[in-house]
Amino acid sequence: MEKFDLIILGSGPGGYVTAIRASQLGLKTAIIEKENLGGVCLNWGCIPTKALLKSAQVFEYLKNAKDYGINVNDVNKDFNSVIKRSRKVADKMSKGVSFLLKKNKIKVFNGFGKLTTDHTVTIADELNKETVIFSEKIIISTGARSKEIENLKQDGKNIVGYREAMTLNTQPKDIIIVGSGAIGIEFAFFYNSMGSNVTIIEYLDRIVPIEDKEISKELEKNLKKKGINIFTSSEVKEAKITNNGVDVYFKSSKGEKTKINSGIVLSAVGIKSNTENIGLEDIGIELENDKILVDEYYQTNVKGYYAIGDVVKGQALAHVASAEGILCVEKIANMDVSPIDYNNVPGCTYCSPEIASVGLTEEKAIEKGYDIKVGKFPFSASGKAQASGKSEGFVKVIFDSKYGEWLGCHMIGDGVTDMIAEVVLGRKLETTGHEVLKAIHPHPTMSEAVMEAVADAYGEVIHL
Repeated sequence: MEKFDLIILGSGPGGYVTAIRASQLGLKTAIIEKENLGGVCLNWGCIPTKALLKSAQVFEYLKNAKDYGINVNDVNKDFNSVIKRSRKVADKMSKGVSFLLKKNKIKVFNGFGKLTTDHTVTIADELNKETVIFSEKIIISTGARSKEIENLKQDGKNIVGYREAMTLNTQPKDIIIVGSGAIGIEFAFFYNSMGSNVTIIEYLDRIVPIEDKEISKELEKNLKKKGINIFTSSEVKEAKITNNGVDVYFKSSKGEKTKINSGIVLSAVGIKSNTENIGLEDIGIELENDKILVDEYYQTNVKGYYAIGDVVKGQALAHVASAEGILCVEKIANMDVSPIDYNNVPGCTYCSPEIASVGLTEEKAIEKGYDIKVGKFPFSASGKAQASGKSEGFVKVIFDSKYGEWLGCHMIGDGVTDMIAEVVLGRKLETTGHEVLKAIHPHPTMSEAVMEAVADAYGEVIHL
C-alpha cells in the first residue's frame, strides 16, 4: 500500500490547485479523479461555457458589423462547430492540468475514490480493479452537479442540466431555462445570440437575485431588448414530455397558471454537492443539508480529514475552491495563515452585458445599519465604451460615510468581469474612496468608470 503525505479526492479547481500548492510545500501528494482532470469547471463549466459565449459574441459582432462601418454579407453560424470548439478548448485545458500535475510530481489515480477506515482510500478504476492508498491527511474536493427538483426531473434529452445544454447535437428552436443565476443567464444569452427563442422562468421576484437590485433591473431590460421572455415570481409546477417537446406548467405569485411549450428545458435551479457514496458515513464525517461541516481552516469533525469547494458551505465558485484549498494545505503545513474573508469574494456572470460584483449590495448595507454614500457612473458617458459600441450598463459603488470603507461595488457592462479585481484588491488593502480618486486611471478605458463612480459618491464627478 503506497503512502502519501496528502491525498486529494477530486481534481477540479479546488483539488488540482491544492495538490500543486502541497507539492510546492514539499508534501508527497496524490490526487484521485473519476472523470477528466480539471473537474466540472474545466470540462463542463467555467471554461467551455466561456468558449460558447465567445462564439456568441463574435456572431453578434458580425451581425452588427454595419454599426462599425463594415459590411459583412451572409453571416451565419455552424452550431455544431461552435460546440466542437468549446469541447476542444476544454480538452486543451484538461491536458494543461495533466502537465502541471506531472511537472509538480503529483501522482494521479484515475478512478472512483472511496474513504475507508484508518485513513485509507480505495480507488476503483473503470475495470473495477481496486487500489488502496494511505495518508494521515485527506482533503475532500468532489465538487457538485446539476440539482434536480421534483417538478422538473431531468431525462438528459428533453429536460437537461448544464452538461447536456452545452453539447446538444442540434440547436433548439425554443428553449425554456428554469432559474436565472449565472448558469441560467449565461445559457440564455448564448442560445438567444445563436437564434433560439429563449424563455426564462425565475422563482424569485427578479433575475440574478443575489445581485444588487439595480443590476437585476438593468440586465432584465437588456435581455428583454434582445427578445428573451422573462417570467419572475413564477414556480414550475409540472413538466410533461410530449411528442412536441416539453409542456411546462408554472404559476405566478398572483396564482395565475400558464403553460408554455419548448423543445428543450434547461434546469438551472442550482447545484447538488457530490457527497454520496464516498464513505463519509463510514468515517463519521458530519454533514448538514448535503454540505460537509468544517472549521475556518476546512478541518472536518474527524481528525485528518478536510473538505473544500462546493462540498462545504459558502459560494460555489471555482476561485473560492482554489483559495480554500491553498489555505487548507498551508495550514496543514503549519504556515501562519488567516481565514478567508468571504465578504470580499467577487462574483461574475459572463452574459452580455457582463455582471461583476463584490461586497455588500445597497440594500444589505442599509440593513446592516451603515450610513452610506452611493455613486454611479454610466458607460454611456465613457469615451472608451462609446468608441467600442458597448455603452450599456454602469458601475455602482457603496461607501461607509463615517470611515470611508468601501462596502461594495456592482458593475454591469462590457468587460466588467476583468475590472472587478481592482475593487477586490482595494477592499483587501482597506482603500478609502479618497485614495481611489487620487489613483490615476488611464484614459480612455472602461476602468475609468470605477474612479468616476467613486467621484460621484463624493460629489466630485467630472464627466456627468
